[in-house]
Amino acid sequence: MHAKRLFTRNFTLLVWGQIFSLLGNYTLKFALSMYVLEQTGSASRFAAILAASTVPVILLSPVGGVLADRINRRTIMIALDTLSGISVGIVWLLWGAANHLTLITILQIILGIFGAFESPTVQACVPQMHRGENLMRANSVANQVQALAAMVTPFTGSIAYTLLGIQPVLMLVCGCFFCTALLELFLVLPSPANATQESLGKILCGDLKQSIHFLSREEPMVLQLLLLAAATNFFASGIVSVGLPFLVRTVLRLPTAWYGAAESVLGTAAVMGSLFIGIWGDKIPLRKQHWLWALFGVGLLPAAAAFALVLSPALCYAVLLAGLCVGQATCSMFSVVGLCAIQQRTPEGLTGKVMAFVMTLALCVQPLGQVLYGIAFDFCSPAAVLGITGLLVLFAAYSSRNLFKQLSRF
Repeated sequence: MHAKRLFTRNFTLLVWGQIFSLLGNYTLKFALSMYVLEQTGSASRFAAILAASTVPVILLSPVGGVLADRINRRTIMIALDTLSGISVGIVWLLWGAANHLTLITILQIILGIFGAFESPTVQACVPQMHRGENLMRANSVANQVQALAAMVTPFTGSIAYTLLGIQPVLMLVCGCFFCTALLELFLVLPSPANATQESLGKILCGDLKQSIHFLSREEPMVLQLLLLAAATNFFASGIVSVGLPFLVRTVLRLPTAWYGAAESVLGTAAVMGSLFIGIWGDKIPLRKQHWLWALFGVGLLPAAAAFALVLSPALCYAVLLAGLCVGQATCSMFSVVGLCAIQQRTPEGLTGKVMAFVMTLALCVQPLGQVLYGIAFDFCSPAAVLGITGLLVLFAAYSSRNLFKQLSRF
Protein backbone atom coordinates (compact mmCIF):
# COMPACT_ATOMS: atom_id res chain seq x y z
CA MET A 1 0.00 0.00 0.00
CA HIS A 2 2.99 2.33 0.38
CA ALA A 3 3.88 4.53 -2.58
CA LYS A 4 6.48 7.10 -3.54
CA ARG A 5 3.86 9.41 -5.05
CA LEU A 6 2.06 11.41 -2.36
CA PHE A 7 -1.36 11.86 -3.96
CA THR A 8 -2.16 8.31 -4.84
CA ARG A 9 -5.75 7.32 -5.64
CA ASN A 10 -6.37 6.11 -2.09
CA PHE A 11 -4.80 9.12 -0.41
CA THR A 12 -6.66 11.55 -2.68
CA LEU A 13 -9.99 9.88 -1.86
CA LEU A 14 -9.15 9.96 1.84
CA VAL A 15 -8.27 13.66 1.69
CA TRP A 16 -11.45 14.61 -0.18
CA GLY A 17 -13.52 12.53 2.21
CA GLN A 18 -11.96 14.33 5.15
CA ILE A 19 -12.63 17.69 3.50
CA PHE A 20 -16.37 17.03 3.36
CA SER A 21 -16.42 15.40 6.81
CA LEU A 22 -14.53 18.27 8.48
CA LEU A 23 -16.62 20.90 6.67
CA GLY A 24 -19.72 19.25 8.08
CA ASN A 25 -18.33 18.82 11.59
CA TYR A 26 -16.90 22.33 11.90
CA THR A 27 -19.93 24.03 10.38
CA LEU A 28 -22.17 22.17 12.81
CA LYS A 29 -19.93 23.04 15.75
CA PHE A 30 -19.90 26.72 14.80
CA ALA A 31 -23.66 26.97 14.24
CA LEU A 32 -24.52 25.13 17.45
CA SER A 33 -22.08 27.21 19.51
CA MET A 34 -23.64 30.42 18.24
CA TYR A 35 -27.14 29.10 18.89
CA VAL A 36 -26.38 27.96 22.46
CA LEU A 37 -24.61 31.20 23.40
CA GLU A 38 -27.43 33.30 21.95
CA GLN A 39 -30.03 31.27 23.83
CA THR A 40 -28.25 31.06 27.19
CA GLY A 41 -25.51 33.74 27.29
CA SER A 42 -23.55 31.41 29.57
CA ALA A 43 -20.04 30.13 28.96
CA SER A 44 -20.46 27.35 31.52
CA ARG A 45 -23.58 25.89 29.87
CA PHE A 46 -21.88 26.02 26.48
CA ALA A 47 -18.79 24.35 27.97
CA ALA A 48 -20.94 21.62 29.56
CA ILE A 49 -22.36 20.68 26.14
CA LEU A 50 -18.86 20.60 24.62
CA ALA A 51 -17.62 18.45 27.47
CA ALA A 52 -20.54 16.04 27.07
CA SER A 53 -19.53 15.43 23.45
CA THR A 54 -15.91 14.77 24.43
CA VAL A 55 -16.55 12.15 27.12
CA PRO A 56 -17.56 9.38 24.63
CA VAL A 57 -14.36 10.02 22.67
CA ILE A 58 -12.29 9.46 25.80
CA LEU A 59 -14.14 6.34 26.92
CA LEU A 60 -14.56 4.64 23.54
CA SER A 61 -11.41 5.58 21.62
CA PRO A 62 -9.53 2.47 22.86
CA VAL A 63 -12.35 0.31 21.49
CA GLY A 64 -12.20 2.27 18.22
CA GLY A 65 -8.46 1.65 18.01
CA VAL A 66 -8.93 -2.09 18.50
CA LEU A 67 -11.57 -2.22 15.76
CA ALA A 68 -9.34 -0.19 13.43
CA ASP A 69 -6.72 -2.95 13.66
CA ARG A 70 -9.25 -5.81 13.41
CA ILE A 71 -11.85 -4.66 10.83
CA ASN A 72 -11.40 -3.19 7.36
CA ARG A 73 -10.92 0.55 7.93
CA ARG A 74 -12.87 1.44 4.80
CA THR A 75 -15.96 -0.34 6.18
CA ILE A 76 -15.67 1.48 9.51
CA MET A 77 -15.42 4.93 7.91
CA ILE A 78 -18.34 4.37 5.52
CA ALA A 79 -20.61 3.13 8.32
CA LEU A 80 -19.74 5.96 10.71
CA ASP A 81 -20.15 8.80 8.20
CA THR A 82 -23.47 7.36 7.04
CA LEU A 83 -24.72 7.11 10.62
CA SER A 84 -23.52 10.67 11.31
CA GLY A 85 -25.56 11.97 8.36
CA ILE A 86 -28.63 10.05 9.53
CA SER A 87 -28.26 11.41 13.09
CA VAL A 88 -28.08 15.03 11.92
CA GLY A 89 -31.07 14.45 9.64
CA ILE A 90 -33.13 13.07 12.54
CA VAL A 91 -32.32 16.14 14.65
CA TRP A 92 -33.48 18.33 11.76
CA LEU A 93 -36.78 16.43 11.62
CA LEU A 94 -37.31 16.71 15.41
CA TRP A 95 -36.23 20.35 15.71
CA GLY A 96 -39.74 21.76 15.97
CA ALA A 97 -41.04 19.11 18.37
CA ALA A 98 -38.38 18.87 21.11
CA ASN A 99 -36.29 21.00 23.45
CA HIS A 100 -33.49 22.45 21.35
CA LEU A 101 -30.74 22.33 23.98
CA THR A 102 -31.60 18.72 24.73
CA LEU A 103 -31.43 17.82 21.04
CA ILE A 104 -28.10 19.60 20.68
CA THR A 105 -26.63 17.78 23.68
CA ILE A 106 -27.82 14.37 22.45
CA LEU A 107 -26.51 15.04 18.94
CA GLN A 108 -23.10 16.12 20.25
CA ILE A 109 -22.87 12.95 22.37
CA ILE A 110 -23.82 10.73 19.41
CA LEU A 111 -21.32 12.41 17.09
CA GLY A 112 -18.71 12.12 19.85
CA ILE A 113 -19.32 8.37 19.98
CA PHE A 114 -18.88 8.09 16.21
CA GLY A 115 -15.76 10.26 16.38
CA ALA A 116 -14.23 7.92 18.97
CA PHE A 117 -14.26 5.15 16.37
CA GLU A 118 -13.49 7.21 13.26
CA SER A 119 -10.53 9.34 14.39
CA PRO A 120 -8.12 6.46 15.20
CA THR A 121 -9.26 4.71 12.02
CA VAL A 122 -8.43 7.69 9.80
CA GLN A 123 -5.10 8.26 11.57
CA ALA A 124 -4.20 4.60 11.08
CA CYS A 125 -4.97 4.83 7.35
CA VAL A 126 -2.21 7.38 6.69
CA PRO A 127 0.77 5.14 7.64
CA GLN A 128 -1.00 2.30 5.83
CA MET A 129 -0.75 4.37 2.64
CA HIS A 130 2.62 6.08 3.18
CA ARG A 131 5.88 5.47 4.95
CA GLY A 132 9.31 7.09 5.05
CA GLU A 133 9.69 10.63 3.76
CA ASN A 134 6.11 10.74 2.50
CA LEU A 135 4.67 10.16 5.96
CA MET A 136 5.60 13.65 7.19
CA ARG A 137 4.19 15.17 4.00
CA ALA A 138 0.99 13.11 4.23
CA ASN A 139 0.41 14.10 7.85
CA SER A 140 1.15 17.71 6.93
CA VAL A 141 -1.51 17.55 4.18
CA ALA A 142 -4.01 16.01 6.59
CA ASN A 143 -3.26 18.74 9.11
CA GLN A 144 -3.62 21.42 6.45
CA VAL A 145 -7.00 20.03 5.41
CA GLN A 146 -8.16 20.19 9.02
CA ALA A 147 -6.83 23.72 9.39
CA LEU A 148 -8.36 24.88 6.09
CA ALA A 149 -11.72 23.52 7.18
CA ALA A 150 -11.36 25.41 10.46
CA MET A 151 -10.50 28.53 8.48
CA VAL A 152 -13.32 28.38 5.93
CA THR A 153 -16.26 27.09 7.94
CA PRO A 154 -16.56 29.95 10.45
CA PHE A 155 -16.87 32.46 7.61
CA THR A 156 -19.29 30.39 5.53
CA GLY A 157 -21.02 29.09 8.66
CA SER A 158 -21.63 32.58 10.02
CA ILE A 159 -23.17 33.63 6.72
CA ALA A 160 -25.33 30.52 6.49
CA TYR A 161 -26.38 30.72 10.15
CA THR A 162 -27.16 34.45 9.98
CA LEU A 163 -29.08 34.32 6.69
CA LEU A 164 -30.73 30.89 6.91
CA GLY A 165 -30.87 29.86 10.56
CA ILE A 166 -29.93 26.63 12.28
CA GLN A 167 -32.23 24.18 10.43
CA PRO A 168 -30.84 24.73 6.90
CA VAL A 169 -27.35 24.40 8.35
CA LEU A 170 -28.32 21.01 9.75
CA MET A 171 -29.38 19.87 6.28
CA LEU A 172 -26.13 21.08 4.70
CA VAL A 173 -24.12 19.21 7.32
CA CYS A 174 -26.17 16.07 6.71
CA GLY A 175 -25.25 16.26 3.01
CA CYS A 176 -21.54 16.64 3.85
CA PHE A 177 -21.52 13.39 5.82
CA PHE A 178 -23.25 11.48 3.02
CA CYS A 179 -20.75 12.86 0.46
CA THR A 180 -17.91 11.61 2.64
CA ALA A 181 -19.40 8.12 2.83
CA LEU A 182 -19.84 8.09 -0.96
CA LEU A 183 -16.17 8.92 -1.56
CA GLU A 184 -15.04 6.29 0.93
CA LEU A 185 -16.88 3.63 -1.06
CA PHE A 186 -14.11 3.88 -3.68
CA LEU A 187 -11.21 3.35 -1.24
CA VAL A 188 -9.23 0.13 -1.62
CA LEU A 189 -7.80 -0.94 1.75
CA PRO A 190 -6.84 -4.51 2.69
CA SER A 191 -8.41 -6.08 5.73
CA PRO A 192 -6.15 -6.34 8.81
CA ALA A 193 -4.15 -9.54 9.04
CA ASN A 194 -4.62 -9.90 12.81
CA ALA A 195 -8.37 -10.60 12.88
CA THR A 196 -9.27 -13.43 15.31
CA GLN A 197 -12.31 -15.29 16.57
CA GLU A 198 -11.75 -14.28 20.21
CA SER A 199 -14.41 -12.43 22.17
CA LEU A 200 -14.46 -8.64 21.97
CA GLY A 201 -13.68 -8.31 25.69
CA LYS A 202 -10.64 -10.57 25.46
CA ILE A 203 -9.40 -8.82 22.32
CA LEU A 204 -9.88 -5.40 23.90
CA CYS A 205 -8.00 -6.29 27.09
CA GLY A 206 -5.16 -7.93 25.22
CA ASP A 207 -4.74 -5.16 22.69
CA LEU A 208 -4.89 -2.43 25.31
CA LYS A 209 -2.20 -4.19 27.35
CA GLN A 210 -0.08 -4.46 24.23
CA SER A 211 -0.37 -0.74 23.43
CA ILE A 212 0.25 0.29 27.06
CA HIS A 213 3.34 -1.93 27.19
CA PHE A 214 4.59 -0.43 23.93
CA LEU A 215 4.25 3.14 25.20
CA SER A 216 5.37 2.60 28.80
CA ARG A 217 8.22 0.14 28.24
CA GLU A 218 9.41 0.48 24.64
CA GLU A 219 8.76 4.21 24.08
CA PRO A 220 8.53 5.86 27.54
CA MET A 221 9.62 9.27 26.27
CA VAL A 222 6.76 9.24 23.78
CA LEU A 223 4.40 8.73 26.70
CA GLN A 224 5.88 11.80 28.37
CA LEU A 225 5.34 13.68 25.12
CA LEU A 226 1.69 12.61 25.17
CA LEU A 227 1.30 13.95 28.70
CA LEU A 228 2.61 17.28 27.44
CA ALA A 229 0.08 17.15 24.61
CA ALA A 230 -2.64 16.51 27.19
CA ALA A 231 -1.61 19.67 29.03
CA THR A 232 -1.72 21.57 25.74
CA ASN A 233 -5.25 20.31 25.09
CA PHE A 234 -6.35 21.38 28.54
CA PHE A 235 -5.34 25.00 27.96
CA ALA A 236 -6.32 25.14 24.27
CA SER A 237 -9.77 23.64 24.81
CA GLY A 238 -10.50 26.20 27.51
CA ILE A 239 -9.14 29.28 25.75
CA VAL A 240 -10.13 28.56 22.14
CA SER A 241 -13.25 26.37 22.38
CA VAL A 242 -14.88 28.17 25.32
CA GLY A 243 -13.05 31.45 25.86
CA LEU A 244 -12.91 32.78 22.30
CA PRO A 245 -16.66 32.66 21.50
CA PHE A 246 -17.55 33.86 25.01
CA LEU A 247 -15.10 36.78 24.93
CA VAL A 248 -16.05 37.89 21.41
CA ARG A 249 -19.82 37.52 21.64
CA THR A 250 -20.62 38.03 25.34
CA VAL A 251 -17.81 40.16 26.84
CA LEU A 252 -16.90 42.35 23.85
CA ARG A 253 -20.44 42.12 22.38
CA LEU A 254 -19.15 41.94 18.83
CA PRO A 255 -21.27 40.57 15.94
CA THR A 256 -21.34 36.90 14.97
CA ALA A 257 -19.35 37.72 11.83
CA TRP A 258 -16.43 38.89 13.99
CA TYR A 259 -16.29 35.53 15.74
CA GLY A 260 -16.52 33.78 12.38
CA ALA A 261 -13.65 35.90 11.10
CA ALA A 262 -11.59 35.04 14.19
CA GLU A 263 -12.08 31.32 13.63
CA SER A 264 -11.10 31.73 9.97
CA VAL A 265 -7.95 33.65 10.86
CA LEU A 266 -7.00 30.99 13.39
CA GLY A 267 -7.53 28.38 10.68
CA THR A 268 -5.17 30.32 8.43
CA ALA A 269 -2.55 30.35 11.17
CA ALA A 270 -2.88 26.58 11.57
CA VAL A 271 -2.51 26.10 7.81
CA MET A 272 0.64 28.20 7.76
CA GLY A 273 2.07 26.24 10.68
CA SER A 274 1.44 22.83 9.11
CA LEU A 275 2.64 24.07 5.70
CA PHE A 276 5.85 25.33 7.27
CA ILE A 277 6.52 22.07 9.08
CA GLY A 278 5.71 20.06 5.95
CA ILE A 279 8.39 21.93 3.97
CA TRP A 280 11.04 22.73 6.58
CA GLY A 281 10.19 20.30 9.38
CA ASP A 282 13.47 18.39 9.10
CA LYS A 283 15.41 21.63 9.66
CA ILE A 284 13.91 22.34 13.12
CA PRO A 285 15.90 20.62 15.89
CA LEU A 286 13.70 18.53 18.15
CA ARG A 287 15.56 19.84 21.20
CA LYS A 288 14.15 23.32 20.44
CA GLN A 289 10.48 22.26 20.28
CA HIS A 290 9.68 23.57 23.78
CA TRP A 291 10.31 27.12 22.52
CA LEU A 292 7.52 26.71 19.98
CA TRP A 293 5.09 25.68 22.68
CA ALA A 294 6.19 28.56 24.89
CA LEU A 295 5.04 31.01 22.20
CA PHE A 296 1.45 30.00 22.97
CA GLY A 297 1.84 31.27 26.53
CA VAL A 298 3.64 34.42 25.40
CA GLY A 299 0.78 35.31 23.05
CA LEU A 300 -1.79 35.24 25.86
CA LEU A 301 -0.04 37.83 28.04
CA PRO A 302 -0.68 40.89 25.78
CA ALA A 303 -4.32 39.81 25.49
CA ALA A 304 -4.58 39.70 29.28
CA ALA A 305 -3.12 43.20 29.45
CA ALA A 306 -5.58 44.49 26.84
CA PHE A 307 -8.57 43.25 28.84
CA ALA A 308 -7.07 44.50 32.12
CA LEU A 309 -6.63 48.00 30.67
CA VAL A 310 -10.23 47.92 29.35
CA LEU A 311 -9.21 48.90 25.83
CA SER A 312 -11.78 49.28 23.09
CA PRO A 313 -13.57 46.09 22.01
CA ALA A 314 -11.95 46.21 18.57
CA LEU A 315 -8.45 46.54 20.03
CA CYS A 316 -9.00 43.78 22.61
CA TYR A 317 -10.28 41.58 19.79
CA ALA A 318 -7.20 42.29 17.64
CA VAL A 319 -4.69 41.63 20.44
CA LEU A 320 -6.48 38.43 21.51
CA LEU A 321 -6.63 37.17 17.94
CA ALA A 322 -2.95 37.91 17.29
CA GLY A 323 -1.88 35.97 20.39
CA LEU A 324 -4.08 33.00 19.58
CA CYS A 325 -2.76 32.94 15.99
CA VAL A 326 0.78 32.50 17.29
CA GLY A 327 -0.36 29.66 19.51
CA GLN A 328 -2.41 28.02 16.76
CA ALA A 329 0.49 28.01 14.31
CA THR A 330 3.00 26.59 16.78
CA CYS A 331 0.58 23.97 18.13
CA SER A 332 -0.10 22.87 14.54
CA MET A 333 3.62 22.39 13.95
CA PHE A 334 3.99 20.48 17.20
CA SER A 335 1.07 18.22 16.28
CA VAL A 336 2.54 17.14 12.93
CA VAL A 337 6.02 16.47 14.34
CA GLY A 338 4.69 14.53 17.32
CA LEU A 339 2.28 12.44 15.25
CA CYS A 340 5.00 11.47 12.76
CA ALA A 341 7.37 10.52 15.57
CA ILE A 342 4.75 8.19 17.03
CA GLN A 343 3.70 6.66 13.69
CA GLN A 344 7.28 6.00 12.60
CA ARG A 345 8.02 4.14 15.85
CA THR A 346 4.81 2.08 15.80
CA PRO A 347 4.44 -1.26 13.99
CA GLU A 348 1.58 -1.26 11.49
CA GLY A 349 -0.36 -3.87 13.45
CA LEU A 350 -0.42 -1.56 16.47
CA THR A 351 -1.11 1.71 14.69
CA GLY A 352 -4.86 1.89 15.34
CA LYS A 353 -4.55 0.98 19.01
CA VAL A 354 -1.66 3.35 19.68
CA MET A 355 -3.37 6.20 17.81
CA ALA A 356 -6.49 5.59 19.90
CA PHE A 357 -4.40 5.63 23.07
CA VAL A 358 -2.74 8.84 21.91
CA MET A 359 -6.11 10.47 21.30
CA THR A 360 -7.58 9.21 24.58
CA LEU A 361 -4.68 10.50 26.63
CA ALA A 362 -4.65 13.83 24.82
CA LEU A 363 -8.41 14.30 25.18
CA CYS A 364 -8.84 13.02 28.72
CA VAL A 365 -8.35 16.50 30.16
CA GLN A 366 -10.35 18.34 27.48
CA PRO A 367 -13.79 18.14 29.17
CA LEU A 368 -12.18 19.21 32.44
CA GLY A 369 -10.56 22.17 30.70
CA GLN A 370 -13.81 23.16 29.01
CA VAL A 371 -15.84 23.00 32.22
CA LEU A 372 -13.24 24.75 34.40
CA TYR A 373 -12.65 27.51 31.87
CA GLY A 374 -16.39 27.94 31.42
CA ILE A 375 -16.73 28.48 35.18
CA ALA A 376 -13.62 30.68 35.25
CA PHE A 377 -14.87 32.97 32.49
CA ASP A 378 -18.28 33.22 34.17
CA PHE A 379 -16.87 34.20 37.58
CA CYS A 380 -13.41 35.72 36.93
CA SER A 381 -12.19 38.61 34.82
CA PRO A 382 -10.93 37.77 31.31
CA ALA A 383 -7.57 39.38 32.16
CA ALA A 384 -7.03 37.06 35.12
CA VAL A 385 -7.95 33.91 33.19
CA LEU A 386 -5.78 34.79 30.18
CA GLY A 387 -2.82 35.97 32.27
CA ILE A 388 -2.71 32.95 34.58
CA THR A 389 -3.04 30.59 31.61
CA GLY A 390 -0.16 32.28 29.81
CA LEU A 391 2.11 31.93 32.84
CA LEU A 392 1.17 28.27 33.35
CA VAL A 393 1.94 27.45 29.70
CA LEU A 394 5.32 29.17 29.96
CA PHE A 395 6.13 27.17 33.11
CA ALA A 396 5.14 23.88 31.44
CA ALA A 397 7.23 24.70 28.36
CA TYR A 398 10.26 25.48 30.51
CA SER A 399 9.81 22.24 32.46
CA SER A 400 9.72 20.18 29.24
CA ARG A 401 13.11 21.32 27.89
CA ASN A 402 14.94 18.22 29.18
CA LEU A 403 12.39 15.90 27.57
CA PHE A 404 13.01 17.39 24.13
CA LYS A 405 16.76 17.20 24.61
CA GLN A 406 16.45 13.48 25.39
CA LEU A 407 14.15 12.86 22.42
CA SER A 408 16.63 14.54 20.07
CA ARG A 409 19.29 11.94 20.95
CA PHE A 410 17.27 9.03 19.58
